Order: sequence, then structure tokens, then C-alpha cells
Amino acid sequence: MTVETAVAFPALVLLLAVALWGVSAAAAQVACVDAARAGARAAARGEPLDEVRAAARRAAPPGAQVSITRDPHFIRVLVEAAVDPPVRHLFPPLRLRAQTVAATEPEGGTEEAGPPVSGPPGNDPAVSGPAGIGPAVSGPAGANP
Repeated sequence: MTVETAVAFPALVLLLAVALWGVSAAAAQVACVDAARAGARAAARGEPLDEVRAAARRAAPPGAQVSITRDPHFIRVLVEAAVDPPVRHLFPPLRLRAQTVAATEPEGGTEEAGPPVSGPPGNDPAVSGPAGIGPAVSGPAGANP
């Protein structure tokens, strides 16, 4: 074994460890996003907070913190986790965070239904484009007429 190999081998091992840490951190971030989504979805359906927290924790990485904020219109689920580095004295732990906000479902049909639609689909010029082909475009994208 040459001196160059003796110097390069520990550096390559450290580089591999940091690369694996990066991959595990990316996987943990995806798990945090999935957990926040699962919790927000359960909360938007009107499930109790214990079930919402359980749904988020099932999808969260080990040791993650789950917090839920609810108001009359929105549910906010925050998932926070830490990923420890392979060499603790060289790098600080990564703090990962994912947050999802979902609208709550109306309870008991409190929203009023719109006017009934008459005639075959595609014949309403306010809903379809020329000759009933595709949606009509009016105003900026995402604007409701």
C-alpha cells in the first residue's frame, strides 16, 4: 500500500458516508412531506385529532414531531425531524420540516348548491369554448368567473 492510497482511502470513506447521509436525509424529507400530507388529508375529512396525529406519525420518519393547528377553514400539519450525520463532531444534525395546509370539509351540507344545469353537457357557452369544444378561457389562469 502506497502513501497516496493510505491518505485517499479515509477521504473516500468519509465522502461515501456523507453521500449516504445525504440520501438518507432526502428520504427522510420525502417521508416528512408524505406524513404532513397524510395528516392534513385525514384532518380535512373531519377525523378526530388523535387519528390525524396517528396517520401522520405512521408515515413520518422515526423520532419526528407532529403538530396540528386547526381553525374553522384550514388544517395545518407540521412534521419536523432530525437526521444525525455520520460524523457528529464534523457536521450538525439536519433539521427537516414539512408543512401541509388543507381546507376543511364543510359539515352537514352547509354550503348551498348552485342553480340546476339544464340541457346536454357542452352546450353552455359560459362553460365551454366555441362549438362546445374545451373550456372557455376568461381572465387570468385560475380566476373564477
